[in-house]
Amino acid sequence: MRENIVVRLRLDLAYDGTDFSGWARQPGLRTVQGEIEQALGRILRLDGPVMLTVAGRTDAGVHARGQVAHVDVPEAALGELDGNRGPLDVDERLSALVRRLGGVLEPDVRIYRVSVAPEGFDARFSAMFRRYAYRVSDAPGGVDPLRRREVVWHNRPLDLDAMNAAAARLVGEHDFAAFCKKREGATTIRELQRLEWARQADGVLEATVVADAFCHSMVRALVGSLLAAGDGRRPVEWPGEVLARAVRDSGVHVAPAHGLCLEEVGYPPEAELAARALATRRVRTAASAPASGSASASAQGPASTPGSALRDAAFEDE
Repeated sequence: MRENIVVRLRLDLAYDGTDFSGWARQPGLRTVQGEIEQALGRILRLDGPVMLTVAGRTDAGVHARGQVAHVDVPEAALGELDGNRGPLDVDERLSALVRRLGGVLEPDVRIYRVSVAPEGFDARFSAMFRRYAYRVSDAPGGVDPLRRREVVWHNRPLDLDAMNAAAARLVGEHDFAAFCKKREGATTIRELQRLEWARQADGVLEATVVADAFCHSMVRALVGSLLAAGDGRRPVEWPGEVLARAVRDSGVHVAPAHGLCLEEVGYPPEAELAARALATRRVRTAASAPASGSASASAQGPASTPGSALRDAAFEDE
């Protein structure tokens, strides 16, 4: 076993966010990151703290079916997975790690795959897109009780066509300040690649929301505005008008957390992982630095270069 060699592992995972205080580790609170880091440290008998990096830092109550994280661990620590069977190869060790995590973690969080990350892979910075789903029911009697933790009940009938007409006005690269909680040093310019609703066979309305990255509470604020257009409280044009004003609107109500689920994180081909991560890091540095001159970087609006869609992917948070 080579000493002082660090291996980067990719973790593919899912969790029911109901009983978590979000993804990010917080003292005294149960979080997804805290639970997984504690489990890894225990199984691999690590002396120092385990530090996970995640693709999408979800808020309290938000679920994930396709979350991705990475962790750097000493290669020697993987030997703890050999047990009494003698030296195992890498694949056997990682399969053993998945099994042990399944035994240590509570049932509301599952690591269903662990693999050695390709060169240049960064769960957060290498990501090309995040895909969320938001699920809501307008059934008169309420939500199926077996789905109450993942589907929000809306107590007014919703017009699917009106919601999609309103959603179409939001797609593209815009300043989404009206739909984001402002964070110091973070721009609110994002490229919303897809936003559309479909009514499933069971009557549940499901929104598919895809972007290069999201700012804090963006998806749920967008959903809140579309629900208002869908039930007739606001005209179809209203969400687009709010977007154009680029200031937080008190009429936009953030939809409940439990209807939201991170379904997928997309990455480029392996040969492009490092370049994507580097480009995203550079954009983050540029977005966080004070702008020269009288105008701030975020106030200057979207750049015309193809890289502008990367503008602040580092601040992905929902």
